[in-house]
Amino acid sequence: MLSGRQRGAGLGGGHDEREQTLNQLLVEMDGFAENEGVIVLAATNRPDVLDKALLRAGRFDRQIVVGMPDVKAREQILEVHSRKKRLADDVDLKVIAKNTSGFAGADLENVLNEAALLAARRNLNEIGMQEIEDAMVKVTMGPEKKTKVRSEKENRLVAYHEAGHAVVSHFLETQDPVHQISIVPRGMAGGYTMYRPTEDKSFMSKTEMEENIVSLLGGRVAESLILNDISTGASNDIERATKIARSMVTKYGMSEKIGTITLGQGQEEVFLGRDFGHTKEYSEETAAIIDEETKKIVDQGYNRAKQILSENVDKLHKVAGVLLEKEKIEADEFEAIFNEQ
Repeated sequence: MLSGRQRGAGLGGGHDEREQTLNQLLVEMDGFAENEGVIVLAATNRPDVLDKALLRAGRFDRQIVVGMPDVKAREQILEVHSRKKRLADDVDLKVIAKNTSGFAGADLENVLNEAALLAARRNLNEIGMQEIEDAMVKVTMGPEKKTKVRSEKENRLVAYHEAGHAVVSHFLETQDPVHQISIVPRGMAGGYTMYRPTEDKSFMSKTEMEENIVSLLGGRVAESLILNDISTGASNDIERATKIARSMVTKYGMSEKIGTITLGQGQEEVFLGRDFGHTKEYSEETAAIIDEETKKIVDQGYNRAKQILSENVDKLHKVAGVLLEKEKIEADEFEAIFNEQ
């Protein structure tokens, strides 16, 4: 969306005056007049779908990329949004900044606002670290749905599904440590396993992507292994695992059979008007190899998850049992399960 702003004069006044000003603005943007006194600003989160005519020299002289804030920037953002809030002594903005990798500025503001609401509901005079922790979960996963009634069978399925994710991740070196596991429905999720990032990441290795797939499939494997059945609850996990595997093959050159080439540039998302006349950039034979390689990566991830859970089925039962009893497990209690003799 473009917005024009003229210094010293608005677009108010009579109809003829507004039309004259607008025509002048359009002429200046077209390059037929000097750009005196006019500033044109534009913002988008999808620069790849912009008309190239907008990006050629003379239209916009500066292009500023605003990425996700790093840990230092997140701490500074938190300082700004916490100035008018009363924080308890146990609140450490550096710790919060470290634990919110991937959060945008709006997310951080939302966390502090939600924490203030939680403190008010709990009749507290200050916002404590617990309120901020709870707010982070709410912002990430959505509000709890404690009124939703589930059968014992469904609760058991969700408990083993989430325990499967957590136990598998515990044995994968590249995965972040488990922060919290819950079988209380939140948002669109029947349960969730949250991880605490240990660092900001700009790149991902092949090993990390492979182990992401293993972790994602841990829930489906646990269902099959313990309940001797599978459910629709793993649909999003499977979708994400497949997307990672396909990207490894077609985008990142991580398949020996395909080689170090990119296939199908930027066609993951189709926008209205951009799919007409679109043709594939590779043959049907190559497409079959892509499907084969993608399935191979996913199958390898599934088998590794199955091996981990089969060798640690006692831990799987223990985590699921605590979930069925308490509904939630925090990081320290989860780690304690693996330290038991």
